[in-house]
Amino acid sequence: MKLNKTQIRELVRAQAESLANIASVEREPIALSAGSDIKPGEIYLANESVFTQQYFDEPLTAYAVGWKDPNKIEDALEFFAPEVSVPRRFTYKEFTNIEQFLSEGSNDDLRAIGGEFPTVKYTGVETHARTDNRGLRIRVDLDEVADPSSALAGGLPAYQARAVEKLKERLSRNSLRRAVALLSAAATNDAKTWDTTAGKDPDQDALTALVTGTTARGIRSNRVGYGETAWTKRGLSLRAQNTAGGYASAGLSPEQVAGLLAVDEVHINRSRYSAGGAALAEVVNNLVLMFFALKGADLEDASNIKRFVSPVEGGGPIRVYVQQVTSKLVDITVEKYELVKIPSTLGIRKFTVS
Repeated sequence: MKLNKTQIRELVRAQAESLANIASVEREPIALSAGSDIKPGEIYLANESVFTQQYFDEPLTAYAVGWKDPNKIEDALEFFAPEVSVPRRFTYKEFTNIEQFLSEGSNDDLRAIGGEFPTVKYTGVETHARTDNRGLRIRVDLDEVADPSSALAGGLPAYQARAVEKLKERLSRNSLRRAVALLSAAATNDAKTWDTTAGKDPDQDALTALVTGTTARGIRSNRVGYGETAWTKRGLSLRAQNTAGGYASAGLSPEQVAGLLAVDEVHINRSRYSAGGAALAEVVNNLVLMFFALKGADLEDASNIKRFVSPVEGGGPIRVYVQQVTSKLVDITVEKYELVKIPSTLGIRKFTVS
């Protein structure tokens, strides 16, 4: 539909009026309310600082920061998705091409007399992101923790510490599952059968895949993660080989396998989870994941995976709240800010082992 001049002027006027209204709302000072003077038709924001002062539990927060999972799930998380400290909103580089390794000929850097030097252009992608606020809570009935015959016996203070342990472990397990799922989805997959038949060499399979990944990325993968099932199949397959190499490799430790594969670290993951049913499942299971990731990475390196972490209010990675809901119910909440991302899919390799 074609607009005449009068209609165009009216649209411009309406747009200007709308922008002026928005600007007016933005300039309006925010008045704090105790709740008793709230008036219909006005906009109010929840005072987060009041909530924090009322429910933030500093001793439990310090306990949560210092607590370590006995199953070393934090170490597994750091292996599969190293932490990168960032503000809540940030920008990171995606390593989406191999331009850093370009060499178009022996004379692509030659300047002709009277001319300019050849121009190089890098087309890396900058991505704007924000860490997600994640957390879990447990609701406690005070009669249960006070009852000497209860499984929760010991009183609320003792149970609070145990609740923080459980919540932090579950948050870490969730983060680990997200990291493994992202790596698995981004990887180039090879199906492998590591059994007791002759001619099998799981370590040679890994070496070949690492070379292929280096060609794709330009940098060799420095981490290889085995699920417990995949690691077990590797050992049983090598033990069945009537060869010197099979005998020698079958009993190698993860550190020795890392040396053989020329990577920084080999990790065997034995973590389990339950999706709500009675049976437990392995987090990594029959997968072997080969990827590049740096400990203490920044926003611009070529790591395949990063776990961006922002500090909670007041600093630190974890915050604990204890909130009295009713006269008998108490909520214990653990929160954090985190975002697991794949900045580069180049060179990620995966075995699905049967």
